[in-house]
Amino acid sequence: MGGREAALFDDIRRLVDGARASVSQTVNHALVMMYWGIGERILSEVLGKERAAYGERIVERLSARLTEIYGSGFSRRSLFEMIQFAEAFPDVEIVRALSAQLSWTHFRRLLAIDNQLHRDFYAELCRVERWSTRTLKTKIDSMLFERTALSRKPEELAIQDLAQLRDDDRMSPDLVFRDPYFLTFLGLADTSSERDLETAILRELEAFLPEIGTDFAFVARQKRITVDARDYFIDLLFYHRRLRRLVAIELKLGDFQAADKGQLELYLRWLAKNERRPEEDTPLGLILCAGKSDEHVELLELKSAGIRIAQYMIELPDEATLRAQLHRAIERARAQLASRAGGEAPEGDKAKR
Repeated sequence: MGGREAALFDDIRRLVDGARASVSQTVNHALVMMYWGIGERILSEVLGKERAAYGERIVERLSARLTEIYGSGFSRRSLFEMIQFAEAFPDVEIVRALSAQLSWTHFRRLLAIDNQLHRDFYAELCRVERWSTRTLKTKIDSMLFERTALSRKPEELAIQDLAQLRDDDRMSPDLVFRDPYFLTFLGLADTSSERDLETAILRELEAFLPEIGTDFAFVARQKRITVDARDYFIDLLFYHRRLRRLVAIELKLGDFQAADKGQLELYLRWLAKNERRPEEDTPLGLILCAGKSDEHVELLELKSAGIRIAQYMIELPDEATLRAQLHRAIERARAQLASRAGGEAPEGDKAKR
């Protein structure tokens, strides 16, 4: 095939692939809205008014008649899934927005989550980061919600953050940062230096970005900054598109030390002065370490300095141990918030003062 003919073939293939993708998305949207409409109609017209047993018999008869006319896809179980769908997502406009990215398979996976806040979290992150159904399952199984700072907040504040993301496409730092981060894909049973860890992260950048969030864009490794003729080096520098902030990441092989805060604060102030653009918010920092003391973290008030600290794990404990560890961290953080008299302004608000 000659050059011009090959180019023609590639152009036509792109047209076909684009049309098929568009048709698939249109069909998916129509199916999701149809399933929601069926579920909502049965819920409001039948199950909402009739006794449970009688309502179930009506669903069974509806299933039989629909299957007779349209074939498979309208079994009793399928109709009850549609009803559950309408119950879990009662706002048709939210469903309409989500269905632009989420398939019916995505929604079925979400319906298995009983907690509404957790379900809304995964739905919105799935929409924003365009997860496949496999990725969605992985995120749920890895307890992503429990690892975010959002899970440590009072429920009403967490709901506000999700509403802000859904309505204004604005993401708070509490939705972005996690603790711990799972770096099992690095293949490091043991490492002797922070440079080894840094090299492994960059080697596996394609796997690292989904773990920290797909809105992160890599900027630099060992970013040199100069203060009073003295050179310092930021381990990893990223930019977060939705936060519109530079994010400096420092890697620590051992436990977090109080001096680590001062080092990263210097880096963040230099970035704010020399690298921050007018349309950007104040840079943030993340210290990834092998371990940390909760009392140190609380006393140093890292969050007010725009610094997050998180443990990284290159080997995971069993699920029960991990789940217990995460729930203890959530309870501890919420207890600390409840014990404070008054509260500090969120990072996003501070940046606009």
